[in-house]
Amino acid sequence: MSIKRMRYAAVVAAVLALPAPAEAAAPPTPASGPATADRAPYACAKDRWPWGCVAKCESSGRWNANTGNGFYGGLQFWQPTWRTFGGLAYARRADLATRDEQIRVAEEVLRVQGWKAWPVCSKRYGLTGRAHVVRRGESLSSIARAYRVKGGWKALYKLNRQLVGARPDRLNIGTMLRLPKGAGPGRRLTSQTGGGGEPAPAASRPSTPTPLIPSTRPTRPTQPVQPTQPVLPVPPAVPSAPVTSASPVLTDPTPQTSPSPSPFPSLSPSLSPRR
Repeated sequence: MSIKRMRYAAVVAAVLALPAPAEAAAPPTPASGPATADRAPYACAKDRWPWGCVAKCESSGRWNANTGNGFYGGLQFWQPTWRTFGGLAYARRADLATRDEQIRVAEEVLRVQGWKAWPVCSKRYGLTGRAHVVRRGESLSSIARAYRVKGGWKALYKLNRQLVGARPDRLNIGTMLRLPKGAGPGRRLTSQTGGGGEPAPAASRPSTPTPLIPSTRPTRPTQPVQPTQPVLPVPPAVPSAPVTSASPVLTDPTPQTSPSPSPFPSLSPSLSPRR
């Protein structure tokens, strides 16, 4: 009986060691927010996550896509968006730019408009909110100041601790940091605004240049009044110069020459005594 019990116990242990069917069939869950390639459960994540996945969703991964629908490139830029966010510095249209150049412009769109600039594809991969891609020389403090993050770098670090790691003073270039709600537009203000709390700061900055435009235009009409000063009657004063009294003064020396014969009589008496 003891041998049978031992065999039974071994069979039970082997059965318990097998994985549960539910766990084996569980599909991977999409990543929430900006994720890294090792966290994203998608094959396209290896192609510079998440842009490779977004391009695969938007244009089947064709970075030179031009289907005639008004959207261009792998990330399907609308032409006004491409122009507004600096795309013309690289190419006339997105489909004429390189893959890296398109991603560079997309990062500018992302920090202002957030992932809702690609509503369908971002939803497919669980991408939400706005994000900032770390560039060379940046720190959590400088990024928090640029976006006016409430709570400073500590709030930004708390939101991105899993991405940054245990050293908040060290950031890897290319890390995609999540921006909290209510963050400002960042370094460069663009004509297009994102969502959430950014319309307020975005509207406050354009409001300052608008009063300046009308103020400069009224001043220019006043300047044309100044050209009338050169047309003042000052030049007519020049004709008065020909009527100078210098010409009559010139006639005076002629009578002075006439009295010159007077010295001759004085010479004649002087000669007579000598004789």
